[in-house]
Amino acid sequence: MTDSNAPGLDPEDRKIVTLARSARARNGVPEGAAVRDETGRTYVAGTVALDSLRLSALRTAVAMAVASGARSLEAAAVVTDADGVPAEDLAAVRDLGGPATPVHVAAPDGVVRSTVAAG
Repeated sequence: MTDSNAPGLDPEDRKIVTLARSARARNGVPEGAAVRDETGRTYVAGTVALDSLRLSALRTAVAMAVASGARSLEAAAVVTDADGVPAEDLAAVRDLGGPATPVHVAAPDGVVRSTVAAG
């Protein structure tokens, strides 16, 4: 897989887009996501769709970061066919990263379609 060639996207942000894309493809789920914490660690997840539990890939990645002791987020990425990011997903990123945390939204081919602030 190749990563995004979006102009202005720094290498660390391209990395989380690539990780999110890989999670989506590897697990055969509708979305893949990755977040980067304040120390540079990354957390990667796919959509969770159980009868008793439904979580978007982005909320799952944020939960993994919190469960691993992350205190804040630097950036997030989600790979999806959807046009945007649901408010609940942005709220999860905002809760840990703050309102200015960038969320890169990429198509399944890894091309970043937009970047939105969590807030």
